[in-house]
Amino acid sequence: MDPVSRPPPRDLALIAVAVAAVSTAAPLIREARAPALAVAFWRNAFAVAVLGPVCAARRRAEIARLAPGPAGGALLAGLFLSAHFATWVPSLSFTTVASSVALVATQPVWAALLARARGHDVPAQAWLGIVVAVGGAVLLTGVDVALSGRALVGDLLALAGGALAAAYVTVGGEVRQTVSTTLYTTICYSTAAAVLGLLCLGGGQALGGFDGRTWLCLLALTAGPQFLGHSVVNRVLRTTSATIVSVAILFEIVGSSFLAWLAFGEAPPAGAYPAAVLIAAGIVLVVLSGRPPDPVPLVD
Repeated sequence: MDPVSRPPPRDLALIAVAVAAVSTAAPLIREARAPALAVAFWRNAFAVAVLGPVCAARRRAEIARLAPGPAGGALLAGLFLSAHFATWVPSLSFTTVASSVALVATQPVWAALLARARGHDVPAQAWLGIVVAVGGAVLLTGVDVALSGRALVGDLLALAGGALAAAYVTVGGEVRQTVSTTLYTTICYSTAAAVLGLLCLGGGQALGGFDGRTWLCLLALTAGPQFLGHSVVNRVLRTTSATIVSVAILFEIVGSSFLAWLAFGEAPPAGAYPAAVLIAAGIVLVVLSGRPPDPVPLVD
């Protein structure tokens, strides 16, 4: 797939839904009284509890003919997803939130670099759009520079989190060419849940004993950010490149800021409005830099 081919209108609408859904993640995680990696585990585990029976009932023929290559790709995507959570979430304990969010927002840069490494041409206008969008994310977070060794560890973890998120959507885009959304997400989320569960157990992070409000938040995270967010993103990866998805998802930072304003009375920073304009302009530049996509048969 062309790394910056223009998405069909349907995909643009679905990406908007996904961005709106993942924007609720930060406020919900804040309300959940549970360790961050446990939150990541449960949102994947609950998703598998829903997807598993559906996949077993409706995708038996596809499961029977699933080749080792796509199956391994879906497993790899799940490993990248769990590694993204396992690096970015701990980074918040070592460095500032501003630095962590700004560095994980380098995801589109890594996605474009991965596309280039795989032999795809990334137009200069697309690179410009990526720089503008990432610049908007940095403006919104008000990134600061901490010089301690502990902060450096956190910064490196956040940077790794951005790279791993790019790898997750890049691999997902490849697998989705031949595997349905339902089967792909079932394998991917199952792998992520297994890895995150082992990390929680190995790190002594509690997986239970939460209050009712926390369980409601976990269910909301599954319904919103996981299903309407990640799963819808995985749906559009069939026909929209990982680079464009990675740029568009930066709008989550803006959405989360405004939801925090509504939910917690936290007024957006002064840079929120120009940052939103920059991110939107960056997305437009990237989308317009590519040619219209070739028709692709649907794989639901």
